[in-house]
This record gives sequence, C-alpha cells and structure tokens, in this order.
Amino acid sequence: MLHSYLFPISDAFMFFPFAAFLFTLPFMIIQYRKYGYINKVRAFMLYLFLLYLMNAFFLVILPLPPTRHNAALTSGALQPIPLNFVNDILKETSVVASQPSTYLHLLKERAFLQVVFNILLTVPFGMMLRYYFRTGWARAIAFSFLLSLFFEVTQITAIYGLFDHPYRVFDVDDLIMNTLGGICGYLAAEWLARFLPRIEKLDDNVDLSTKRVTYTRRAIAFIIDSIICPILVSICYFLHIPASYLVASGIYFMLIPWLTDGVTPGKWMVRIRLTKMGERISIAALFKRYALLYWVFFGLIMLLGSSLDNLPNISRAFLGVVVFFLSAWFFVHVVIRMFRKDTLFYEKLSKTHHVILWKKASEPIVKEPE
Repeated sequence: MLHSYLFPISDAFMFFPFAAFLFTLPFMIIQYRKYGYINKVRAFMLYLFLLYLMNAFFLVILPLPPTRHNAALTSGALQPIPLNFVNDILKETSVVASQPSTYLHLLKERAFLQVVFNILLTVPFGMMLRYYFRTGWARAIAFSFLLSLFFEVTQITAIYGLFDHPYRVFDVDDLIMNTLGGICGYLAAEWLARFLPRIEKLDDNVDLSTKRVTYTRRAIAFIIDSIICPILVSICYFLHIPASYLVASGIYFMLIPWLTDGVTPGKWMVRIRLTKMGERISIAALFKRYALLYWVFFGLIMLLGSSLDNLPNISRAFLGVVVFFLSAWFFVHVVIRMFRKDTLFYEKLSKTHHVILWKKASEPIVKEPE
C-alpha cells in the first residue's frame, strides 16, 4: 500500500519544476506589488506550499486508468454514508479487543491506513492556513472542506470528463477526514511557529531604501512592456501611420513615462519608475534613453535584418555578420553589467536609473544607479 502513495509523490516531484516555472512570474509580480521586494523565507514557504498541493492532487488522481474509455466501478462511484470507514475497519481488522498484542495489526490494515492517510493529506494545508495566511478558525475549516470537496468532485467527474467513468469513489468519509486533517494542521501550526520566523514580522526590519532595483525586477517589467508595446505598434500599422514602430515606441516609452513620472505599464506592475539623478524624469532624458535603445540600437538591427532579402549574397552575408555581432555585443554587455550590478550604456548616457515606487511612501524611494 505504501508503494501506491510513493508513486504519485515521485511524479509530483518530477513535475514540480514545470509548475514552479509557471508559478514564478505571477508570484514575483505579486510580491513586488504587495511588499516592494521578495523575501526568501516567504518565497520558500510558498514554493513549498505549491509542492505540497501538487503532491496532494497527484495522490488523489493517480494512478490513472490505462485508457480514457474505462469501465464503470462495480461498487458504484458514491459512498454517501458518514463514518462508514468504521464498518470497513471492523470487517477487515484482525484486532481482538481482549488481546492488546493484536492492536498493532491496525498499522498494517488497509481500511485503517486509508483513514490515517486521508487525515495526514490535509495536515500541511491547515498548517499553512494558520502559519502563513493567518487564517481564522472558521475559514480554516471551510477551506479545508473546500479543498477536500475539490478532490472528491475531481474524482466523481472522472477528472471533469477526461475519462468515460469515475475510477475512484466520491466518499463522504474522505470529506470528513480531510477536514479533520486541516483542523489538526491548524492546531499543530501554533507549536510549529515557535521554530520558524513569524510571517507577520518578516518585513519589520526591512528598509526599502537599501534595496536596489534588480535586473530580475527590470526584466519582468521589460517582458510585460514587450507584450503590450507590439500591440500599439500593430494598431499604428493598421491605421497606416507612417513609421509605425518609431511612433508606437515613442508614445509607449517616452510620452507615457513622461506623463506618469517615469512609469510604463510594466514598471507599474513591479513598482519601479525612472528618474534622472533623483528628480522627475524629463522628456529629453526619456528621449535620450529610449531613442538610443529602441531607435538607434534595436532600430538599426531591425533595419539591417529587413534589408537582407533585397541584397546580393555578399552584402547579405556582411550585414548578417553585423547584426549578429551587434546582438552578441548587447547580450554580453547586459550579462557583464548584471553581474557587476552596474548600469547599461544607454542609462549612463542619459543619466537615468530606476527607483522603487512604494505605495506606503509619500515619495518613491531613491536608490543610486545599479
């Protein structure tokens, strides 16, 4: 029976890196917006919680039937009688009440172990509700029940129609035991919290003025802006506006930040803004910064790339080499500056840099160029 539990757990660990990858970007955005920085303890706890949820879900749904066209359960897909597990234990047990030496047999019997595992399944959930999310009693019980209900609904619907028939039973006893497990975890969290940092005090000694704007944070803002700005370029192109790329990038990276005190949608998402020597960003500084980056450097690469098809082979090869070396230089430049925690070439020339825009401060926190 133990092997049937280890198999789903091993699968959960195998798929965890993929889930963590998908989880990372929204997690970082939320942390930056809510706390102004990313705390390692908070990050560790949330990734651990994600791993737990994956393990719990895999334990519920695995192993899967060999085919989608599976047969219906002969015993039915619904067990609606509360505390029916007591009858199951009494039917299967070899324990004799008058012989204490047989009591340990329970630890090897399927019906009893199934109850224990159903309780243990949601103990970590209850612990996280109290320790990390600071949930009250009523909500902890409700959330534990809802988590269990989600598991049972997933089972009785055959993973929401993925299979022809349910391959596991919707058991009312599972709802009861899972909810009980959440309560046990909630109680245990008070004892566990003595050995862990208090979540509500993680930010007490944090001074955001000492936090630099990391390249990771800037990269997230850049990704968001790189998704939105091409939409504006497409709109300009659709409207037959001449030099659509130049117009759209000028509006997005120069006009909008000038009107919003150095904030693009991407920067707003991670709470950073641009400034020039600690003062409000000027349109001239924005022009110098982003004209160098998007019009001169990236624009030159785009121009060279778009000209390759209309040139002789020798010229095409030469321009291809130029585009490659320009791209390679910029990549190496960014990597070196990132490790040195220094500013990029267009930031030095425009004398602009990022600062943290923190909602609780009357003014954005100014940090020297990284």
